Amino acid sequence: MRVLEPVERVSTYENGPPAVGDRERVARIAELVRGVLVELGLDLEDPNLSTTHERVAKMYLEMFRGLDQGTKPRVTTFPNDENYRAMVMEKDIPFYSMCSHHLVPFYGHAHIAYVPGDKILGLSKFARILEFYAKRPQLQERLTEQVVSFLEEELRPRGAMVVIEARHLCVEMRGVEKSGARTVTSALRGIFHERPIREEFLDLLKGR
Repeated sequence: MRVLEPVERVSTYENGPPAVGDRERVARIAELVRGVLVELGLDLEDPNLSTTHERVAKMYLEMFRGLDQGTKPRVTTFPNDENYRAMVMEKDIPFYSMCSHHLVPFYGHAHIAYVPGDKILGLSKFARILEFYAKRPQLQERLTEQVVSFLEEELRPRGAMVVIEARHLCVEMRGVEKSGARTVTSALRGIFHERPIREEFLDLLKGR
């Protein structure tokens, strides 16, 4: 079994803001956001609000950049020449996403594992897969299923399992207003339906 240590959050904007080609989109989104601010009765002459609509537009393009990256993540796989057959797990991968119901953030950590078949995954790609599906209007349940389904389709492993723990600001800031509540979702494929391998996964989480 191979367990990877917690990783830093991955950003695809290490070299700066969105490309120049997005300026027209920013302008269109910004104008719509400005209309919302006006309807709320905010004073857009206030220097703290005068360019808020532009900043929000740029933020949306960054937070939803997964929508522009194709239909599935681009990852590197390798032949399993060593015939490795134990669990490979990466845990405590941080992520941020936006609730598709209210467009407010939810965030937390994902724990991803698989038991290889004929292919293995490049170690940095766990976080890349998670980021790809998180950067769009999202539901935690769907995010969990998308990550495990991609592993199953791309690797054809003996099994895969994903657990996501997250806090939702739509729960904490509005509605029931229960600060600190966490939502936990899981999805599993293949041999992770068998109790021993599933309990090994869960025991590793408890021991973190």
